[in-house]
Amino acid sequence: MKQKPSNPFLVQGYYSPEYFCDRERESKAILKALGNDRNISLISPRRMGKTGLIKHIFHLVSEERQDVNCFYFDIFPSRNLNDFCSIFAQAVIGKLDSRVEALFKKISSLFKNIRFSLSYDSVSGEPKITCEVASGSEQYALEEIFSYLEKSDKRCYIAIDEFQQIVDYPERNVEALLRSHIQFLQNVHFIFSGSKRTLMEAIFSDSARPFYQSTQKISLGIIDINAYRSFASQFFTSTGRTLPDEIFDSLYKKVNGHTWYVQYILNELYASPEISTITEKDIDTAIAEYNAEERATFQTYCDSLTDGQLLLLQAIAQEKTVSEPTSQIFIRKYSLPASSSIQRSLTSLIAKSLILKNDENQYIVYNQFFRIWLKNHNM
Repeated sequence: MKQKPSNPFLVQGYYSPEYFCDRERESKAILKALGNDRNISLISPRRMGKTGLIKHIFHLVSEERQDVNCFYFDIFPSRNLNDFCSIFAQAVIGKLDSRVEALFKKISSLFKNIRFSLSYDSVSGEPKITCEVASGSEQYALEEIFSYLEKSDKRCYIAIDEFQQIVDYPERNVEALLRSHIQFLQNVHFIFSGSKRTLMEAIFSDSARPFYQSTQKISLGIIDINAYRSFASQFFTSTGRTLPDEIFDSLYKKVNGHTWYVQYILNELYASPEISTITEKDIDTAIAEYNAEERATFQTYCDSLTDGQLLLLQAIAQEKTVSEPTSQIFIRKYSLPASSSIQRSLTSLIAKSLILKNDENQYIVYNQFFRIWLKNHNM
């Protein structure tokens, strides 16, 4: 039996439903889709909790169904199709079976375009199979991986995180190649997860592209404030401490309800047992301490920008959300350059992941702590 986490406000990974907040509507939608043979495209900004949601879904599936295998892998570090194939193979091959050593020879003979090596963990002694796809044989390797999955005696649910990375691969027609395999699979269903809305929307909503209308689209926004408040308060109450409703609400609003930033401050406050009742000052202190540690990083962000980009970034930070950054009212208020220059700066800031356009078509600074730092610092 694994130990409980020392802090209930997790800032990475997934533990159990007890430490997972809400997402009931999204969970039901995804489970219903997968259970009825529909693939999912799940879109949300980074640090909003999409990976935690996927792990939560797979936990529920593993608890309720013995006829399903779940696989998750993140292709954010991949740079080409070979990387994709290697990460994919590493995530699934051998995981459908038990007794790794006995299977090593079996899978080595089964796959002609993937090289395998067997090693043992230096600490636990557990056997581990590593995979490497031979350069130039990626298409054949994909055929072998998909065939391996389709022949499983169980259904397979596969989550591919940061799926929009495939758009930047140097190889041509990667989307068409993947789609040509996926559309014929009967035993395997997918969650395509991504954090860059524009690219993900293009992949799944552009009628000229292979994945057009091939998934049920789910957009992951902020957690409902009431559900989040109740979730947070119970853990403080269980230790004889108090997180007043209005204080939680203040924290939630300070960071626009963005999950990771709420979690980080709650984690920090929970780790200070000497504070019996959380106050506004405690929240501000925790944010200030984090920003002091990140000052050099934030300054580097600013130094990488042109004067026009920095002025626009600061203006959006001051407003918190901006619906019309090229409006004359906004331009005059912050003494910004012409609207054509603002549009170029906006495009660049979005490409650098410093600015995000949310579900309400409002522009916000992506990193909530950076936004607060910008508001308090004149460049």
